[in-house]
Amino acid sequence: MGTVYDGFISKHINRKLSEPVARILARTRLTPNQASWGAFGIALLSFISFTLGQNIIGGLLAQLSSVVDGIDGSLARLKGMSSAFGGFLDSVLDRYADILIVLGMVLWSLSHENYSGIWLVGFLAIVGTLSVSYTRARIDSEYRPIFDRGLPSIASRDIRLFLVMLGGITGQVYFCLLVIAILTNLVVFYRLVYSYRYFGLETRRSKSALTAAETEEGVPPTPK
Repeated sequence: MGTVYDGFISKHINRKLSEPVARILARTRLTPNQASWGAFGIALLSFISFTLGQNIIGGLLAQLSSVVDGIDGSLARLKGMSSAFGGFLDSVLDRYADILIVLGMVLWSLSHENYSGIWLVGFLAIVGTLSVSYTRARIDSEYRPIFDRGLPSIASRDIRLFLVMLGGITGQVYFCLLVIAILTNLVVFYRLVYSYRYFGLETRRSKSALTAAETEEGVPPTPK
């Protein structure tokens, strides 16, 4: 599996739980791919819990899924079973898990809260969630660290699922959806602007360096 970015919650909470479990499971016949399916199964249970009106259980299961999701990568490293397919499978299952959890929250909110625009907020939360993952996946790997620090990283999956847990426990699911919707889409917009400026600067630097090199060699500058 490929290297997985650890957000703030993952680094300071999730990994402290998943790493010891991974070391224990490394002695068993459990494979990293099975661990990925296990994390997805817990997310599915979170969705079911929300739809059945069990918001506290749904929130806790969402966070548990986030913790377990860190086991597969650690298990792959410890067992020497890293693979391109494993990383791909984990990413695909994470996206389905994200959609199911948010959808479960929407259904719970429709049944237990009296706010307008719940479907719209849920839709924006799903779109933002997928777009945060997509923008990071689409950028070249050499530039990916740009999105892994500071403001561009504040809507990472570990943070989103931690917010889901808080929203589920407190019963403020609608506001949790609203925060996720706003946060994710703002981060995507910020990433677009940041990337445009960053790559524009890189392009200008490259052109300047090329022009300087051509000048030193006595070659007429390349027309712009």
